[in-house]
Amino acid sequence: MTTHHENKNAVKVGVIGLGTVGQGFVRLFLRESSLVAQRLGFPLELGAVCDRNPEALAALKVPSGCRKTAEAREILSDPEIPLVVELMGGLEPARTFILEAISAGKSVVTANKALLAHHGEEVFGAVARHGVDLGFEASVGGGIPILRTLRESLAGDRILKVSGIINGTCNYILSSMSRDRVDFGTALKEAQRLGYAEADPTFDIDGIDSAHKISILAAMAFGSPVSLSSVPVEGIRHIQPIDLDFGREFGYVLKLLGIASDQGETIDVRVHPCFLPEETSMLAEVDGVFNAIELLGEALGPLLLFGRGAGGDPTATAVMGDVMECARGISHGSRGQVPALGFPFALRVPRPLCALDSISSEYYLRFMAHDQPGTLSYLSGVLGERGISIESVIQKGRQKGGSVPVVVTTHRATESRVREALSIIDSSPHVTEKTVVIRIESAPMEGALS
Repeated sequence: MTTHHENKNAVKVGVIGLGTVGQGFVRLFLRESSLVAQRLGFPLELGAVCDRNPEALAALKVPSGCRKTAEAREILSDPEIPLVVELMGGLEPARTFILEAISAGKSVVTANKALLAHHGEEVFGAVARHGVDLGFEASVGGGIPILRTLRESLAGDRILKVSGIINGTCNYILSSMSRDRVDFGTALKEAQRLGYAEADPTFDIDGIDSAHKISILAAMAFGSPVSLSSVPVEGIRHIQPIDLDFGREFGYVLKLLGIASDQGETIDVRVHPCFLPEETSMLAEVDGVFNAIELLGEALGPLLLFGRGAGGDPTATAVMGDVMECARGISHGSRGQVPALGFPFALRVPRPLCALDSISSEYYLRFMAHDQPGTLSYLSGVLGERGISIESVIQKGRQKGGSVPVVVTTHRATESRVREALSIIDSSPHVTEKTVVIRIESAPMEGALS
């Protein structure tokens, strides 16, 4: 550990929350203090750390000049700490603490994607009014520098689409189901055993975590507020091995994607499982707990960012990058030069989100149909009457008196037409259960301004 010296030019940092990410950040902060000072041209000092858990406080090794406290407001009210790192998570009291820090003129770094997705407008508005900086790189993609890429590196290009695997838990489960030919429940239990899934995995497997992240990405990419409640979300708990097997026969791999695209007057933002072509999609190759985010710029074309999307150490690197950026603004008296969202708060242009029924896609449809003459003709007829063209068909097995899977993939069609056709088919005597529907993203970075 590098020796901690008092320095009048140092920027003091206060940390609230000493969970996995908080502890990882403090370790990185202390271990690389010399490197950070060399890069910045001035040192950072750990002024105070806060956690309600006395055991976490006692176990953490910090320099003698660093204060340990269970009261966050000791940090928020300290005029010698101009930079607050919030790593406690949750909506409250994190929201209150962040707003209090901003009102006190402090810059803030956070990894709290749920807070920004739910209360981002309030937080970003406060940042703009008080002229401070807000860093939140760690809120999306762990250590992947996706937000800085959108905010700065690609600021001069028009972003047409963002899509990505932004939840490592779901990617691990789907990868395991496909690789090991196991069902969802078995793959989930293994993910929990390995520490890749929470004891209560609801936020991950139901797509809520991905919705938080794609909402942030869409707001940054398109300069428009995104209402989380308007984002269609579908998780993976209903996925069955049979569909992964049929998808493989068509040359597809299943991934849970967050998708955001510029549709002109509207923005298309959604989360759901997608089949991706194994041979042509860069995202199809991303397995296990890794994350990957693909951008489409009007001038740049496609860009893929890949890396570890969770965990204390990867996320700590993103937090540290934000801390250094905010510290430069504090040290040089130049805070607020780059808007937190990449667009000045007052100059963003609100646009409505597309209704899910209005999107167009290719589709994978699995019918469980009675094995009798005329069934396939009936299915194709109902689809055809609504302008839905079949691309491929797989019909497996024969079971006298029972039902067999009939699987089709379609050419591009609108969601509303597909849902209308399925409402008729699913209420007919030709099928024995509700049709399985999975959207297909077949072309590289398809769907922007389509």
